[in-house]
Amino acid sequence: MNLRDWFWIILLGAIWGCSFIFNAILIRELGPLWVTTLRVSIGALGCWGVLVVLRKPVPRDPGLWLKLGGLGIVAYAIPFALFPLAQSSLASGVAAIINALTPMTTAIISHFWIGGERADRTKFTGVAIGFVGAAILVSPALSSGGESHLWAVLACLGATLCYALSLNITRSFKHIEPTAFAAIALTGAAVVSVPVALIVEGVPHVARSETWGAALAIGLLSTAFTFQVMYRILPRVGATNFATTTFVAPISALVLGVLLLGEAVAPVQIVGMLVIFSGLLFIDGRIRILWRRRAAA
Repeated sequence: MNLRDWFWIILLGAIWGCSFIFNAILIRELGPLWVTTLRVSIGALGCWGVLVVLRKPVPRDPGLWLKLGGLGIVAYAIPFALFPLAQSSLASGVAAIINALTPMTTAIISHFWIGGERADRTKFTGVAIGFVGAAILVSPALSSGGESHLWAVLACLGATLCYALSLNITRSFKHIEPTAFAAIALTGAAVVSVPVALIVEGVPHVARSETWGAALAIGLLSTAFTFQVMYRILPRVGATNFATTTFVAPISALVLGVLLLGEAVAPVQIVGMLVIFSGLLFIDGRIRILWRRRAAA
């Protein structure tokens, strides 16, 4: 990846790290289903707004709408509900750390996916290093919480699997205009999420202004804006490289968790961050390039 791609990868990762903070604020008053409903609904409205301003064409194929809507359920509705559900038992930074396992699941699924990216030894090494870094980061929470946190960890892992599947499925829609893609997929997620949230959790009652602020931020910034960027660079950088945004997200989530929510950061988690950055260098291919240059010299 070039420096411009790295800039967007790091920026998106930092913004998505903020979404875990927004989740932590939202679950104070809302259930996880309403958290995901507000996120995908506000995000969809934001994407439709961008579509109108840019005057982009809207696909008219009903079959395509159904496919993109189904993808939206897997890519957004389900994982966006699993993370706030898990954050009722896990700190926001820890949830983001587990999310950092997405590149591992993405690389494995993509390797066996028809027409997917074949991972070489260097990339798998980077994934393994990233996994070790994430394990180091999450170790303090698991050691203190024990089995009481296990179900929450599994919920986060289920979300990473959804992301990995959706990133590979998205490759088959690369001919769709990115703004329309995001708008239709998020609309599909919203259409399903609204009735499910009403049936399971009832009508929400929001009394705090910060709840509305977090809902707008996670919908417009962490969803509508980031998706406009994501669907434009994903075809260029590939699913596995793009998934490295989840290695960046824990850092912003941990820092903001300390500053805004009073969450603690253990020294071992700093070590985990450094290990994750090492994994990023392997996945990006820069380590392989340096090795080749030294061998040639």
